Amino acid sequence: NAKRNPRADYDGVKNHFSNYIELIVAGVEALLLVGVAIPVWARAVDHFPDTKNSTVIHIMAQQYLWNVRYPGPDGIFAEEDEDLISDTNVFGVDSDDPHGKDDFQTINEIHVPVNKPVIVYVSSRDVIHSFKLIAMRVCQDAIPGLRIPCWFVPTKIGRYQVNCAQLCGPGHDAMTGGFLIVQSQADYDKWLKSQEKPSAGAIGAGKNPFE
Repeated sequence: NAKRNPRADYDGVKNHFSNYIELIVAGVEALLLVGVAIPVWARAVDHFPDTKNSTVIHIMAQQYLWNVRYPGPDGIFAEEDEDLISDTNVFGVDSDDPHGKDDFQTINEIHVPVNKPVIVYVSSRDVIHSFKLIAMRVCQDAIPGLRIPCWFVPTKIGRYQVNCAQLCGPGHDAMTGGFLIVQSQADYDKWLKSQEKPSAGAIGAGKNPFE
């Protein structure tokens, strides 16, 4: 009897309605991702703040530390030339440029004021490094010969570790010696004032702890 002993059905349910719903939902999600989310995120990341209202810093990565350069009170960096880069001039600063007289550098310390956009121009002196600030959701490769900008806005005073997201050599772990130090505007201004001394200068180099 066919009713008592039905034939086995190996194809399962023949209704494809749920499959159509799934395809429609997937299509809508893909449309939102490609048409809305990605463009909005791209605009947010690529739309840099005005440099006049930002803290602008140059960072030169090297094995195994971070060289950090500030423009000084005048807010203008001296010209840089890669042909001038040396052990005593890691940024290749033109010493004849008058704008460099008040520039200064630090090693492994990035001081910034809270609640103010920070624009960082990242480069490398030797191999490929990657400037990574997990707390600020920033990760930018540091490539020799290129100066690549990235930006963020620190919203909480504190001390945050800088990491290198590229394996840059046997001393790679020493790249964690860098720190972002977020300060109140008053404390940051005091720190800037403390850097205003004739010997600071625009030219300098980070001492490689592995040499």
